[in-house]
Amino acid sequence: MARAKVDSLLVTHLPNVRYLCGFTGSSGVLAVHEGKWLFVTDGRYTSQAKEEVTGASVVISKGAPIIAAAERLSAAGARAVGIEAQHLTVAQRSMLNHALAPARSRETNDIVETLRMVKDAAELAAIRRAVVTGSDLLPVAVRHIKPGAREVDVAAELEYAARRAGAEAMSFETIVASGPRSALPHGRASQSAVPRNGFVVLDFGVILAGYCSDMTRTVHVGRAGREQRRLYDAVLQAQLAAIDAVRPGALVGDVDRAARRVLQRAGYGRYFTHSTGHGVGLEIHEAPRVGRGGNDVLKPGMVITIEPGAYVPGKGGVRIEDMVVVTEHGCEVLTPAGKDLIEI
Repeated sequence: MARAKVDSLLVTHLPNVRYLCGFTGSSGVLAVHEGKWLFVTDGRYTSQAKEEVTGASVVISKGAPIIAAAERLSAAGARAVGIEAQHLTVAQRSMLNHALAPARSRETNDIVETLRMVKDAAELAAIRRAVVTGSDLLPVAVRHIKPGAREVDVAAELEYAARRAGAEAMSFETIVASGPRSALPHGRASQSAVPRNGFVVLDFGVILAGYCSDMTRTVHVGRAGREQRRLYDAVLQAQLAAIDAVRPGALVGDVDRAARRVLQRAGYGRYFTHSTGHGVGLEIHEAPRVGRGGNDVLKPGMVITIEPGAYVPGKGGVRIEDMVVVTEHGCEVLTPAGKDLIEI
């Protein structure tokens, strides 16, 4: 806050609210001024807020919590109030400025997100449980992949098994992309039928205790040909090279470069169309972004994905993704699932 030149902070992004005070509901704002924390929510969460919120006084507002919090900051003598600009609409910003007067709002960027990049022991334990639960779902998906099966049915069986295993929700909309659709990096499960021969990309994750998991495996229906095996091996080697580049002090751009270099040498560089990975925690996509030219420095406790891919239009694609945690001397791969090509 001092670096951002604000004397108060209004936290409105719910994952940040949860991180700071423990509240898991859908309506709440956290404000801090002169070391005093205030949490404001509405009447639906009276009991929940009292049970969950720690480190802050709880106020139940009859109106919009964000306005009530702003008015209290103004009354407390705030002058420069930091706001999470990337998480507010233009309309909310306008209402806030009116409620804060005579205080003024000041845009801040990633104050809480920067803290969230490094996970503590409790967070890592929650992430490990989510990763294992997610990984255990892979055999379920593989069991239901067969020629003629609809992608949505494969996804449905996987998601049902996830709920049965205790998942609070899926981390994101499950991706099941088969045949030529496997060349779509974000090919969400469709009504398309799995072909008799071709790749199937499975990208999914679960949420446990609020923390996300994320993994991708690519399987092949029928016997894979020489070119399919060459593509798969290139992506696998790129993923292993990127994992090997993860260590304290490394730049995320260096990790991305390690994966990209392997695919370029194999002739698939132009088919790698996204970044190598991203942070994971209370949100499925968090800082740091592991992409081309990234300058974020890896630190012990950071959890990121490593997920290079290559997607050949009209033919198919491959992506292999693990979650890893940066350690004092390198990294630990959290995802226990094997990465040998599975032929169904």
